[in-house]
Amino acid sequence: MKIVVCIKQVPDAKDVRLDPETNTLARAGVESIMNPYDRHALEEGVRLAGEQGGTVTVLSMGPPQAQEVLREAVACGADEAVLVSDRAFAGADTWATTHTLAQAIMTVGGADLVLCGKQAIDGDTAQVGPGLAERLGYPYATCVKKLLGCAEGTLRLERMMDDGYDVLEVGLPALLTVVKEINQPRLPSLKGKMKAKKLEIKTLSAADIDADPGQIGLPGSPTQVVRVFSPQARGERTIFQGSVDEQVEQLARELEKSN
Repeated sequence: MKIVVCIKQVPDAKDVRLDPETNTLARAGVESIMNPYDRHALEEGVRLAGEQGGTVTVLSMGPPQAQEVLREAVACGADEAVLVSDRAFAGADTWATTHTLAQAIMTVGGADLVLCGKQAIDGDTAQVGPGLAERLGYPYATCVKKLLGCAEGTLRLERMMDDGYDVLEVGLPALLTVVKEINQPRLPSLKGKMKAKKLEIKTLSAADIDADPGQIGLPGSPTQVVRVFSPQARGERTIFQGSVDEQVEQLARELEKSN
């Protein structure tokens, strides 16, 4: 089984802040990490490859420094790593990103299974997984919390819902996005770290993946972030204290004043 896991390098959430001048995320001096949901996708890919037999290729679109998370993924059990990097990809929204990733996956020979985290913590759109599946023409399932088995080219799984979970069967090739409940990611092993240090990461440009110039980067992005800002606090706040009955009385008096 050939498994491709898409991972993303993102700013550490605890250090995220806004640049007051540009109204965009301030990334300078902020530590970058592997997207937490992608860790669970990686763990599931490595586990499944071990059970079914196969290989795990980690794929990331980003600047050269994204090699850091790719090496970390190899240290955690991935077999190969591919970085899709080109200045032409700058400013890509989810539409342009899915085109780039789909072209890259096809360039490396396709996959029996593509795994993604549910969403990236810097964008929180949860659009890339489903969009990538549509680009590839693969059936997909989102918010997968458990893989129940794989037999005769079919995956059986549990998909998390607001009021429980669904049990689904998906034919391969397919794409899944996973939630953190699916597993507990492993730590990098010493053997894995040594392999990651020596591994030559394959880097692909826009030309290498035969990307359509009109569908990548800023020119290929139908949506653009004009401004990012923290909402201003509106109105005055009143805090009621005491027992529940006392707080109810205080609220009633405040409502009477407003009328």
